[in-house]
Amino acid sequence: MRDIIVVGLVVLALPFALWHTWIAVLLWTWVSLMNPHRLTFGFAYSTPIAAMAAGAALISLLITKDKLRMTWSPPVVVLLLFVMWMCVTTALAFDPATSWDQLNKVLKIQLMTGIGLIALQEKKHIDLFILVNIISIGYFGFKGGIFTILTGGGYRVWGPEDSFISDNNALAAALIICIPLMNYWRSISQNRWIRIGFLVLMILCTISAVGSQSRGALIAITMMGITYWYRSNKKFSGGVAIILIAISLLAFMPSSWEQRMSTITNYEGEGSAMSRLIAWQFCFNLANDRFFGGGFEIYNWPTYWLYAPEGAYKPFAAHSIYFSVLGEHGYVGLILFVLIWILSFRVGAQIRKETKNRPEFAWLHHLAGMCQVSLIGYLAGGTFLSLAYFDLPYNILIVLVAYQRWLSFEIKKESRAPAKYEFGINDLKTSWVK
Repeated sequence: MRDIIVVGLVVLALPFALWHTWIAVLLWTWVSLMNPHRLTFGFAYSTPIAAMAAGAALISLLITKDKLRMTWSPPVVVLLLFVMWMCVTTALAFDPATSWDQLNKVLKIQLMTGIGLIALQEKKHIDLFILVNIISIGYFGFKGGIFTILTGGGYRVWGPEDSFISDNNALAAALIICIPLMNYWRSISQNRWIRIGFLVLMILCTISAVGSQSRGALIAITMMGITYWYRSNKKFSGGVAIILIAISLLAFMPSSWEQRMSTITNYEGEGSAMSRLIAWQFCFNLANDRFFGGGFEIYNWPTYWLYAPEGAYKPFAAHSIYFSVLGEHGYVGLILFVLIWILSFRVGAQIRKETKNRPEFAWLHHLAGMCQVSLIGYLAGGTFLSLAYFDLPYNILIVLVAYQRWLSFEIKKESRAPAKYEFGINDLKTSWVK
């Protein structure tokens, strides 16, 4: 039954996706983030529904009558340079043939990122895009939060197989990135029960992220909490609320969770933490020796023999967005990667500056802030996660750039609008005399 439902939904959506590119983007986002076919047990599991959604998006570019426009804002330009640089580093990789397989996956994601930037022009398109991101990741947070409560936090929460978020750490990071977006939708919803529903979902996603027993998730949540408190107009009450929530979660989690979190500082006695340090040193050594890095497929014995420090007993993945990019694409790649997110954060700051003290754009002022909080969660949690090419943070980039373009058009329309004519007493006198 699951197989029929998943494939049926995709097939039903395809005609609309062909006619409207923005619908194709929504379909792709749902498939790529949630991986609904990986939740089935039959023919749908291996059905290429992601390729179907991407194909519909490409065809729709040719036949749609919707307005399509690319905005070459600074983060978009740097993202394009980063993609081009990855192509160069793949051609010069230790193993170009194997690295090409990973580059092919990354290029598909970035191609859809570009199509999203072109297609999402109207406010309803962008808000629905945000909602699809929330639903796709929030589904696992809803289930994972309930599971964590029922099991007393004794087990980890995992994502769908063969996806970016299959690992417990990656799923936790995705949930954390989405929580601020849930808060945005909660704030703009007019229905009281919908607002309550989003609040419940935010709580369950937080519990699920903590229940994943991910140290990166704990760091990301801490950084997001500090940022949210700093941005809050009610710092005392907000601070008290954050402290009470933190105490409640800490009291609920079992001793095994506390022991695992303690390895953030006492990393010497924990194998997983030490393996990360070995992998980081390996990437650092490789980048120092090779200007173009080693390409995507570097975590194997031949390269480890050359660049790993003493004590490496087997190849480890970097488990860091920064060190993985450094080892795979060199210092140029790392600079471009970090610059993407600095400029994206700056777009959010520009939106907040332009909408400050403008009640009609208060919702956008809030959204830009929430996107910044999401990026902080990603950049903090990503220190311990191999999620440099994950769709979700690039979707945050799409939201910020698309809404900056939308805001620019709205402000221009206001400036071109004719001033309202006010008929005063002097005009009445003049017209009577005439």
